[in-house]
Amino acid sequence: MIPDISLIVPVYNEQEAIDLFFKSVTQVFLDTEINIEILFVNDGSSDNTLEKLKSLAINDERIKIITLSRNFGKEAALTAGLDFATGKTCVPIDCDLQDPPELILEMYKQWQAGFEVVLARRKQRSSDTFIKRISSSIFYKIIDKLSGTHIPDNVGDFRLMDKKVIEAIRQYPERSRFMKGLFASVGFKQITIEYTRPERSAGMTKWNYLNLYKLAIEGIVAYTSLPLKVWSYIGATISISAFLYGFYMIVKTIIFGIDVPGYASLMVVLLIMTGSILLSLGIIGEYLSRIYNEVKQRPIYLVQEKIGFKE
Repeated sequence: MIPDISLIVPVYNEQEAIDLFFKSVTQVFLDTEINIEILFVNDGSSDNTLEKLKSLAINDERIKIITLSRNFGKEAALTAGLDFATGKTCVPIDCDLQDPPELILEMYKQWQAGFEVVLARRKQRSSDTFIKRISSSIFYKIIDKLSGTHIPDNVGDFRLMDKKVIEAIRQYPERSRFMKGLFASVGFKQITIEYTRPERSAGMTKWNYLNLYKLAIEGIVAYTSLPLKVWSYIGATISISAFLYGFYMIVKTIIFGIDVPGYASLMVVLLIMTGSILLSLGIIGEYLSRIYNEVKQRPIYLVQEKIGFKE
């Protein structure tokens, strides 16, 4: 029987949260006729996460496990889950219960009403730190201005997608993955429901500020080339300014003679030019590194073990 919903659950060192997550999910669907599969993607966990998943899978055939050969990151783990999901719909969800499983029932009703993508937007983010809330708000404003693809603010990976949407996402071959951008770029008929995000149920978040910064850069680079294009304008502006300043210095020297105290102005010009060159090279390097990864054509993930799948 084809499941009505495939829950895609990337896990990395989540041994404290798995039992509570599984209990909460099964409780939500206990009195419904909705058939589900729970597809855990073990992203190279080093604790007892895999052992806990296997013990749950022994007693529940709805559980399927994909173990990746190492830690490839959440974006790759989500990609693996989407590739192996068999349901009529898919819902990526974290096992920390900050994405409430009971909201899936409302999502499913909206899907039955004809919507192919049901987004879950956080009404407020009081469970996040102040810095994280501010940085997230700035990121969404920047990428919305720069990118041709509208990425909804305060909407994470938690959403319900029809199987045809998943088939469309599978056609995107890029190795550098920014899943929120991929989800947004495919389109289809959408509706948004709002919820209040609770605190994490157990364990510790794996997203530090460095990882969030890398993900933000990935999103900006993946969905706009404007940072590359803008440097032609900046370069032209600096060149014209330097030419005008040089012309001014020549005229001044002819009229008033050599002005020895020119060290400060010279250093200012050198620092501005050097900083601009290094910044532009850094931006070019971000794009080149991703081109380099794409050219190598390495797989997005490698599967070490599959459990619960029928051959």
